[in-house]
This record gives sequence, structure tokens and C-alpha cells, in this order.
Amino acid sequence: MSALEIVGLNKSFSGFRVINDVNLFVEVGERRLIIGPNGAGKTTLFNIITGEIQPDAGTILLNGQNITNIPVQKRSHLGLTRTYQIITLFPNDSLLKNISLSLLALSSLRWSPFVALDVRNDIKLQALEVLDQVGLKRLADRPLNQTSYGEQRRVEIAMALAQRPKIILLDEPFAGLSIEERTQIRELLVSIPEEVTIVMIDHDMEVALEFAEKITVMHFGEVVVEGSRAEVVEHPKTREIYLGE
Repeated sequence: MSALEIVGLNKSFSGFRVINDVNLFVEVGERRLIIGPNGAGKTTLFNIITGEIQPDAGTILLNGQNITNIPVQKRSHLGLTRTYQIITLFPNDSLLKNISLSLLALSSLRWSPFVALDVRNDIKLQALEVLDQVGLKRLADRPLNQTSYGEQRRVEIAMALAQRPKIILLDEPFAGLSIEERTQIRELLVSIPEEVTIVMIDHDMEVALEFAEKITVMHFGEVVVEGSRAEVVEHPKTREIYLGE
């Protein structure tokens, strides 16, 4: 059974096909990278997988369960979480509170108006543990807007990890980072437990060569190449897309 199985996925906006009959099979624990130039349909694909956009046709299975019509919030409870290309955090709150809010989303207390995070020691301890996992425990009380861009990227990944995911979808986690910050994020991704499946989208071939066990290349909403790193790099279609050959 695959961790993620997508069959016959299609999506159009105003008559323009942005996802065209996409099929994708990702095994449990796999490190998959989806690459392609801007406009290839990568982020739209993620938005459909997470339920933020409904497909026109096709089926999405998460660990064998059909989630095609399941609401966004319920998908996270089934073990699916993601990050975004544009950071979506709470800038005026501390790192600790950002992680605590993510933990609270999994709790039955999330609907209670009487929950005070500052007195929930169990949530605080879990949040500190997650921050320690991404190397940011020392900054727990610092407001997010007083941290570097690379640190904010790590907080976003920490929030995803706090959801105890089975599958993490990463939307260009290296975008806009310095060389040092890219190294830190790469080391963080390597440290994620092997049983957690990671699907990452990017347009950078360098990332593909360093990260993925298997690579999927998208172009104009279609999967055009798929295989190992060596197979994808040597494929004529990949060379045409990236080198214009």
C-alpha cells in the first residue's frame, strides 16, 4: 500500500487545464521530490492533495483511504500536513506559542474558549521538545518576527512535525535561503524519522540531486518524467525543460 496514491487527477481554472491527468504513487517512508519550472502546477497539486482546492476529476488515497472529498482539517487528523512557499505563521507571537497552537489543533481542547496556553504545561513541554528537535529551543520565547528567515522556515517545519504526521508536504522550503540556511534546513530534513513520508516540491535541480530517492518532473500540469536521480537527469525531456536542448 502506498502512502500517497493519486490517480487521474485533473483541474482547470476558467477553462485552462493546470493539472492534466496526473498519476502519482509515493511509498511509505519515501523521499520524493517534484520539480518543474514556474507554472508547472506543483503548488496547485499540493493544494488539491491537502483539500484546499477540489479537483475536477481523479482520486486521492492517503495510506489506502480515499480522502478526495474529505475536508482540509480532517486530513491533518489522518496524518497529512504541509508547509507553504510563503511562510504562514503568527509573526507577533513567540516560537513557543506558534508550536503550541499547532499542537492544540490536534487536541479536543481546540474548540474550547477557556484554554489558556500559558498554564497548559503538557502542551508547553511538547512544544519545547519539538523546538529542540529543530534546534530552536533556545529561542522559544522570542517573537517570530525577531528571528531570521531561515529560523522561520525551521519553525514552519516544526509546526508540521508537531502534528505527528505520516506524510509531510514541503512547498519550496529552500526558497530565499542563504547557503548556510539551506544547509540547516537540509540537515533538519535528513533528521526527520524514516517512517515519515516526505514529498517536496521545488524547481531547483540541485536540491533534487541532494534530497530525493525518486524524482517527478512536471511541466504544464503534466508528469513528463519520473525515476531515480540518474534517470531524471539524463532524460532528454528534463534536459529540454531545464537546458533548452
